[in-house]
Amino acid sequence: MTDNRRSKIVTQGQQRTPNRSMLRAVGFGDEDFDKPIVGVANGYSTITPCNLGINDLALRAEAELKKAGAMPQIFGTITISDGIAMGTEGMKYSLVSREVIADSIETVCNGQSLDGVLAIGGCDKNMPGALIAMARMNIPAIFVYGGTIKPGHHNGKDLNIVSAFEAVGEYSAGKIDATELLEIERNACPGKGSCGGMYTANTMSSAFEAMGMSLPYSSTMAAEDQEKADSTAKSAFVLVEAIRKQILPRDILTRKAFENAISVIMAVGGSTNSVLHLLAIANTIGVELTIDDFETIRRRVPVLCDLKPSGQYLTVNLHQAGGIPQVMKMLQEHDLLHPDALTITGQTIAEVLADVPSTPSLDQEVIHQWSNPLYHQGHLAILKGNLATEGAVAKITGIKKTQITGPARVFESEEDCLQAILAGKIQPGDIIVIRYEGPKGGPGMREMLAPTSAIIGAGLGDSVGLITDGRFSGGTYGLVVGHVAPEAAVGGAIALVVEGDSITIDAEANLLQLNISDHELVSRRKNWQPPQPRYQRGVLAKYSKLVSSSSLGAVTDLNL
Repeated sequence: MTDNRRSKIVTQGQQRTPNRSMLRAVGFGDEDFDKPIVGVANGYSTITPCNLGINDLALRAEAELKKAGAMPQIFGTITISDGIAMGTEGMKYSLVSREVIADSIETVCNGQSLDGVLAIGGCDKNMPGALIAMARMNIPAIFVYGGTIKPGHHNGKDLNIVSAFEAVGEYSAGKIDATELLEIERNACPGKGSCGGMYTANTMSSAFEAMGMSLPYSSTMAAEDQEKADSTAKSAFVLVEAIRKQILPRDILTRKAFENAISVIMAVGGSTNSVLHLLAIANTIGVELTIDDFETIRRRVPVLCDLKPSGQYLTVNLHQAGGIPQVMKMLQEHDLLHPDALTITGQTIAEVLADVPSTPSLDQEVIHQWSNPLYHQGHLAILKGNLATEGAVAKITGIKKTQITGPARVFESEEDCLQAILAGKIQPGDIIVIRYEGPKGGPGMREMLAPTSAIIGAGLGDSVGLITDGRFSGGTYGLVVGHVAPEAAVGGAIALVVEGDSITIDAEANLLQLNISDHELVSRRKNWQPPQPRYQRGVLAKYSKLVSSSSLGAVTDLNL
């Protein structure tokens, strides 16, 4: 008999008969009570294409878990679409949803004493939400990515969701007409799957594969391809074996696993949001990981993959070129990966990668040869200075210059900033400051894809800087700095910037500096008053009261 939590509860005599009766009502027979009971947590929803195909994967997982000797129990969790909410008040709920997802999976699995969980997610916060829950519960678990979207097409060009956002900026700048804007919008997202570049969803799926919490190659598969369903089936069998062997998340999610994930994120040019999410997962289980570790790893890992948003190709192209295992094998060959880290299969990373070629094929251009990287160092720089004493995150690939000093253009919200950009009020050399959009101040730390895409569309990507205590979409690129901490709402220096102040962004020197005297900064701080919370009741009010600094992952269960 499997040593599992639920079977112990339901077989301890007549007093447990009601438990057995209710389980019989959902399909249990006499022989099923000795089997491990496995949750299939899934974010199926028609709200977003990212999660549209997940119900089919959940049903496939259910069938395969039964074949493997387990009793599956399907339950749902929430999702919202970042892409649809972008640029609206609804975007404040995006990061909040990560915590709701984590809480809901933990609540069901522990409330029902499940023996393991297979979680299936698509949109950005599904993945870190699931991993936070897995780390908290520490029962055998595996993550299944819902899959990436295939590219749309228009006028011989591949399109994706960021194409639509950038087209708005191009239209406002007079570069395209309304007909072209409409055609791009119509064709950008052709079907099921998460946003197609190395944006946040694909970044986090890649990170979890690198950490050993998902199966090899699964993080870059297209949602609509048969191999995604087949990989889901295999994940079910692997999880049942992990339950038998009691391979637990905290056995896998070690410091080495986090370092492997960060190395892969740097190599593929991943999203700034990965910093926030990995810090949150590490915080959950007490792995010592700080924002400075990202900078340390950045300096030794090159960018190997030519992927959007700053590059040419989409995640489906990376998959065809060898996927994350190919990237990991290259890193391993150059001592930039921990080969002895454990995976959910019971194998080490080295064993998983044993048959992967040491170098990528020469007949593709997505993964560069080691001798010819896109950039010799990683792309996610950690900046500090009097504007960000706890740190800030800058994505520095795909830009012509990594240093700018200019006058501050200060906005108290994303909407005000976007209006100014579209009205042509931002000039080359300006440094945009968007504040009171942090975890507490927003609340919810909105992503800024609308203004950053408008900047790119207007042709200002190489001449304008932007800093915010909010976040950026994984689709963002340009000289932009997010996650500025401490945030404005708690009195961080970003709250003290005055229109026209000189600001320096210097990614080479890891500097984010407000160019005023210390005396003036102290004087301004004495006169600063915290704003009233924007929400008094409901989930955003609760989140604002509980959430930690972005430098700690913006978690809500710290110091409770």
